[in-house]
Amino acid sequence: MATVTYDKATRIYPGTERPAVDQLDLHIEDGEFLVLVGPSGCGKSTSLRMLAGLEDVNAGRIMIGDREVTDVQPKDRDIAMVFQNYALYPHMSVADNMGFALKIAGTPKAEIRKRVEEAAKILDLTEYLDRKPKALSGGQRQRVAMGRAIVRQPQVFLMDEPLSNLDAKLRVQTRTQIASLQRRLGVTTVYVTHDQTEALTMGDRIAVLKDGLLQQVGSPRDMYDTPANVFVAGFIGSPAMNIGSFQVVDGAAQLGQTRIPLERSVVGSLTPEDRGHITIGFRPESLDLVTQAQEGAIPVKVALVEELGSDAFVYGDLVGAGAAAKDIHSGAGDARVIVRVDPRRVPAKDETIWVSVRPGERHVFSASTGLRIAV
Repeated sequence: MATVTYDKATRIYPGTERPAVDQLDLHIEDGEFLVLVGPSGCGKSTSLRMLAGLEDVNAGRIMIGDREVTDVQPKDRDIAMVFQNYALYPHMSVADNMGFALKIAGTPKAEIRKRVEEAAKILDLTEYLDRKPKALSGGQRQRVAMGRAIVRQPQVFLMDEPLSNLDAKLRVQTRTQIASLQRRLGVTTVYVTHDQTEALTMGDRIAVLKDGLLQQVGSPRDMYDTPANVFVAGFIGSPAMNIGSFQVVDGAAQLGQTRIPLERSVVGSLTPEDRGHITIGFRPESLDLVTQAQEGAIPVKVALVEELGSDAFVYGDLVGAGAAAKDIHSGAGDARVIVRVDPRRVPAKDETIWVSVRPGERHVFSASTGLRIAV
């Protein structure tokens, strides 16, 4: 096992000026499960491929343990990679697929068989060892690809969106298996996904990337409770956080006829670049239904209710916000907010409800920089 360190690692593809990965500084502990997450094109797969040796590092360096591997060939890095497509040999049995890398390395047949059987037992593949890949389901094929990585006993596992080709139910089941398997084996793992739900449920820590730049790294709880900037706030969480830019008037954020009182420290942190505005975020689950008379109550006209059995989400339009409504954004689009409500007391379409942000669950950001303001 080993640690992994990106030391200002940069990748610039030929013919481009902007780096795909820009001075990535990231340290991954021995035995840690770290998830790289972000939207398409953010540089997460490039970061993984740099670690694997499949992409050149134009500046900076990469370490595995105490050894610099920046210019080391992929086969000599002691890593094993699991891809989005299973990349199994169709003419080989499951056992031969799992043991092929060991066979190429000249490992004795008895040792190969032993390692393959041990991995098959862990992955519940013992009864499938003599089958060909075409006789397996998608989830079973992905487990074979996992087994192929396990038998090599590498220092680091690299996983590039391994669940993307699975259906929704199988994806949930397999992500649970991968997370529990990693904890059982204790192998340092770097996992790439665009799915923030996967990131929150699987990782010991999450690293969020955008446009090749590391935005924040921390535990899933850190990401949810204290996002470092507006991008992380809007990206982590499902449904997405409601985020709006409001004018500050007499120590309160003005939203139409509604005033949201602000802490003195927040008002004092405003700079000339903010032009008298503040960005506030509140999650759908941080809103309570209240009466119109409550201070800071926000009127929302119900446009749609999404009922999920254990939960219900109201998608609504702000009432009386005027031009300020266009500055509100959520997972439902612009000028619309999402509210989680009791699934047994669902409001009707076109009904107006009043909501307020639960104390301590409001997120405040600079309007000019997008960075979090400590309350």
